[in-house]
Amino acid sequence: MPHNPYSRLFAIPGATAFTLGNLVARLPMGMFSVSAVIMISGARGSYALAGAVTATGLAATAVVAPWTARLVDRHGQARVAVPAALIAALGSLSLLLCVRYGAPDWTLFASYAATATTPNTGGMSRARWAHLLKGDARAVHTANSFEQAVDELCFMLGPVLAAFLCGALFPQAGTLIGVILLVTGVLVFAAQRATEPPPQNHRKRTDRADRTDTSAATKSLLRARGMPVLLIGFLATGAVFGSLEVVTIAYADEQGHKAAAGAVLALQAAGSCVAGLVYGAAEPRGPLGRRHVLCAAAMAAAMTLPLLAVAATGSLIALSVALLCAGMATAPTMVTAMTLAQRRTPEGRLNEGMTLAVTGLLGGIACGAAGGGWAVEHLGTAAGYGVPVAAACCALLLSSAQACATSTRPLRRRRPRPAPPHVSNAA
Repeated sequence: MPHNPYSRLFAIPGATAFTLGNLVARLPMGMFSVSAVIMISGARGSYALAGAVTATGLAATAVVAPWTARLVDRHGQARVAVPAALIAALGSLSLLLCVRYGAPDWTLFASYAATATTPNTGGMSRARWAHLLKGDARAVHTANSFEQAVDELCFMLGPVLAAFLCGALFPQAGTLIGVILLVTGVLVFAAQRATEPPPQNHRKRTDRADRTDTSAATKSLLRARGMPVLLIGFLATGAVFGSLEVVTIAYADEQGHKAAAGAVLALQAAGSCVAGLVYGAAEPRGPLGRRHVLCAAAMAAAMTLPLLAVAATGSLIALSVALLCAGMATAPTMVTAMTLAQRRTPEGRLNEGMTLAVTGLLGGIACGAAGGGWAVEHLGTAAGYGVPVAAACCALLLSSAQACATSTRPLRRRRPRPAPPHVSNAA
C-alpha cells in the first residue's frame, strides 16, 4: 500500500468513483441559497422575501433531513437518495418557474420547502468510509479529514459559482445548473453499489444479540449516550460560521468593499480546507475526546484574531489574514466532532447520525447569522466579531464537559451484590 494516507484511501476499489460523484452532488449545496436570493430579490425586489424563503427551506431541512437519513439507513443509499434528489430537483425547478412567471409568494415558500429532501451526500460518503474502513481508526481519521476539506471546498466554490452564473448568464442560471449537478452527482454516487453499506432491513436477526441490536436501532439517536451534548456542540460551532459570515459582509460593506466580502470569506474556507488535509495526514495521538477539547480550544483562541485585527488596524487586508489563520482551527474541530458522532451512533444508523450532526450545524449557522446581524446593528461591526468568539467558547465548554463526563463515567461501577448465605440441607 502507498505511504500517503490519502492514496491508501483511493486504492480501495470504487472509492474514487463514489468520491467524484459525491463531489459533483455536494457542490450545489453552496449554490442553491445564493441562487435563490439573487433570483427572488431580482424578480420581486425584496431581500426580505428572499431571506424568508431560504429560511423556510432551512427549517424544513432540519425537520425532513433526519427522516430521510433514517430511510437511507433502513433501505439503502441508492434506493432512497435517488428519488429524494429528484423530489428536491423538482422543488428547485418549481421555484424557478414560480419566480419566472410571477406566481404568488406562497408558492415560493412551498417550492423551496420541497428541496428539504435533498440527500445529505456528505453524510452518506462518511458512512461509506466508515463501512469500508471498519476497524482502522487511523484511516477513518484520514477519511473524515478529507470529507471536511471537501465540505470547505464546496462551500467556498459554490457561492462564487452561483453568483457568476446568475450574473453572467441569467438570474435563474445558478438554480438550473445546481439542479443538473445535484441529479448527475447523486446518480453517479448511487451507481457505486459495491461500496454501499448494507441497509438495516437486510441484516440477519436470528439470535438474542441481534434482537438487542434491533431494539437499540429503534431508539432515538437523541437519547444515545453522549449525542445530545455533542449535537449542541455542533450548534455552537455552526454559530461560529454563521456569525463570522454575516459580520464579515457587514464589515466589508462598511469599508466600502462589499464586493470583496466573498473573496475574504473564501480565504477562511481555504485555510480550513488546507488545515483539514494536513490534519488528516498527521497521525492522531491521544484519546479522541481529549483531541476534540484541544481542537475546540484552538478554535476559540483563533476566533479572537479577526476581532483583534479589526479593533487594532481597521484594515480589510489584516482581517483577511486573520480569517485565513482562524480558518485553520475550524477543520480539526469539525473532524474530531464528526468522528465522535460516528463512534456514538449505533451500528447501521450512520447516515442518520451524520445528518443529525449536519442539521445541528445548519441550525447553528442560522442562529449565528441572526446573532451576528443583531450585534452589527446594535453594537457595531467591530463588536460583531465578539459573537463568533462567544460561540467558540461555548463549543469549548461543551466539549470539555463532555470529555470530563466520559472520563469519569467508567469509574462509577455498580458494586456486586453479596452472595446469599449458604443454607445446608440439614437445616
